[in-house]
Amino acid sequence: MDEHDTSYKLLFAHDRMVRDLLIGFLPAEWVASLNLESLQKLNGSYVTEDLRGRHGDAVWRLRWGDDWLYVYLLLEFQSSVDRFMALRILVYTGLLHQDLIRQGELGVGRRLPPVLPIVLYNGERRWRAPTRLRPLIHVPPAGLESFQPDQSFLLIDEGAYQSDPPAPLDNLVAALFRLEHHRSSGEVATVLERLVKWLSDPEQAPLRRDYLIWLRRRLPRWFPGEVFPEFRDLQEVYEMIDNRFAEWKEQQRREGVLQGVAQGREQGLEQGRAVEARRLLGRLLARRFGPVSDHIQARLEAADTDQLELWIERLLDVNTLDDVFR
Repeated sequence: MDEHDTSYKLLFAHDRMVRDLLIGFLPAEWVASLNLESLQKLNGSYVTEDLRGRHGDAVWRLRWGDDWLYVYLLLEFQSSVDRFMALRILVYTGLLHQDLIRQGELGVGRRLPPVLPIVLYNGERRWRAPTRLRPLIHVPPAGLESFQPDQSFLLIDEGAYQSDPPAPLDNLVAALFRLEHHRSSGEVATVLERLVKWLSDPEQAPLRRDYLIWLRRRLPRWFPGEVFPEFRDLQEVYEMIDNRFAEWKEQQRREGVLQGVAQGREQGLEQGRAVEARRLLGRLLARRFGPVSDHIQARLEAADTDQLELWIERLLDVNTLDDVFR
């Protein structure tokens, strides 16, 4: 796991990030039945080495009525889509249930608690693999269907949410996605301004710090060639990007003006060539075939420089006016 992946893990170790993920990306009827204030992150004593070794994963739980609902959050940063992700989820869910049995954390009637597996995918390509295990298993002989395992997971394909119009800036996770897939430096400044306001309370200092760590690692990739200072706070990042945005806009405007002047000069030269070629061809036609008719003059006016020069060359080898314009 590289530094970017590690900083993502830091962000989703905060209950507010997980809370906003559930609110913003789960069906509303699911969220309505959850007690978001009861959200807890399971510490290392609840999971075995098999799950603790999953560096990008986290296990949370929250109240669903009188029972606990366990949320298994898997952060997936591979550039390629894992076709057998549903199988991995089946294995991890089984390990989690085993750990809960070992810890005596079963529900009423010693039943296994429900688990909501969420895969947060941040790859460049859109996710195309099955989100359910059953399609990955070969169709068994008749009568063996019920013996085949099945498992599905909730996929959050981060890049898929960046469609027109952009995902609304209504929570921290939506802001994270907007930053990761921004369309312009102006959008980065807009989102950062929101983050500074949302995370201004003193109790949000740890999350503000981890957002800053993540931004330090992303900014050089977003703005290659720019030299960034060692930021100490999100406010500094926002002010710097906001100021740079104004500079970049002015630079783009100047480059646009210079480009326009160059194009105008080139177009002017081209138009001048066409005017001279049109005049020359008109005089030559008049000398060889008499006064130029309105019809022929209209053809000359509509022709570009290359066409006019072709007619001038052809005029030297033909005997009739029709042959010039054949």
